[in-house]
Amino acid sequence: MQPAQLNSIPISDGILQYAPSFIPSEEATDLLEKLIECIDWRQEEMKMFGKIVQFPRLTAWYGDPEATYRYSGTTFQPTPWIPALLSLREKIQQAVNHPFNSVLLNYYRDGQDSMGWHADNEKELGRNPVIASLNLGASRPFQLKHNTLGGKQEIILEHGSLLIMGGFLQHHWKHQIPKRKKIQKPRINLTFRQILKTT
Repeated sequence: MQPAQLNSIPISDGILQYAPSFIPSEEATDLLEKLIECIDWRQEEMKMFGKIVQFPRLTAWYGDPEATYRYSGTTFQPTPWIPALLSLREKIQQAVNHPFNSVLLNYYRDGQDSMGWHADNEKELGRNPVIASLNLGASRPFQLKHNTLGGKQEIILEHGSLLIMGGFLQHHWKHQIPKRKKIQKPRINLTFRQILKTT
């Protein structure tokens, strides 16, 4: 089965594209269960307001040996690729026509796990990064807000869907995955990235 076409979502100061059924539902469910079991999940910590707090989700970083990544005060050394992630990377690279040498995985165990407002603007990602976000499991709202214009958008990221962020988006918008108490099922988000060498 061919993956669904990426459709453009109207947004100022950036590029957003979305395919709600990039991976068929049954295949996506099998993949979700496999990744929950085989990924080297970690409970990372960060310093906030002078205190050490745990990330409200589990994370993992996989990629090429040189794809070291730093964010939230933490340096991530990549775990070597496993076949399931390499297969996903190949499929997404073909759909997006863009290379990726790493993937950040976030495991939201239920609706209490979340990610706060942020932009993917670390120097390792380059000036206008292309980020491919694959979603497995519970549907969760993906919210964006403009840094200066005040506009907001929300996209419900569905099981098996693919969201592409590009252009100037990370300069002008922040995004988050808010808590949703009623959601009891897990979700895994994989954001494929191209880490650049920095000096």
